[in-house]
Amino acid sequence: MPSSIWVPRRSSRRFVPAMQRTLFIATAVLLLDQLSKWVILNLVMPPRAGIEVTGFFNLVLVHNRGVSFGMFQSDASWQPYFLIAINLGVALALLIWLRKQAVGLLPYAVGLVVGGALGNAIDRLYQPGVVDFLDFHLAGWHWPAFNVADSAIVCGVALIVVDGLFQPGRKGNKGAGIGR
Repeated sequence: MPSSIWVPRRSSRRFVPAMQRTLFIATAVLLLDQLSKWVILNLVMPPRAGIEVTGFFNLVLVHNRGVSFGMFQSDASWQPYFLIAINLGVALALLIWLRKQAVGLLPYAVGLVVGGALGNAIDRLYQPGVVDFLDFHLAGWHWPAFNVADSAIVCGVALIVVDGLFQPGRKGNKGAGIGR
């Protein structure tokens, strides 16, 4: 066989379908996130400030200019662009990392995180902040309002942790875990 013919390594063959799954999930999360925010902004909320749905769940409208749980909120003109850069940097870093780890739950997990990060980055570009509208509460205690993108990010990070801890044959987990 001539040496100029490129034969893909085994990991390269796994990478293409894994990346396709990742990008499909990221696109689905991004579209669902942006559609849900459009519905809230244009059909549900105006002119109301909040809607009680159940005794433990409300629809509210919050523009979060900070990060998770409203931390680091500021009126600085540069902050949205800085946070957009962080969103995009995390998404890109995860996609690069996935090239070497495209097995198990990771393609799904990375798709959730990337789709959520892009959804929130779009909000920072076109809204006064990330549009949060899901408000759960119990006995007077309110979880910070969140959105579909935030939910996808949390689920994606949880899957990354589960994959890292419990998938057999991964570095650092000595082969113990699910499926054994």
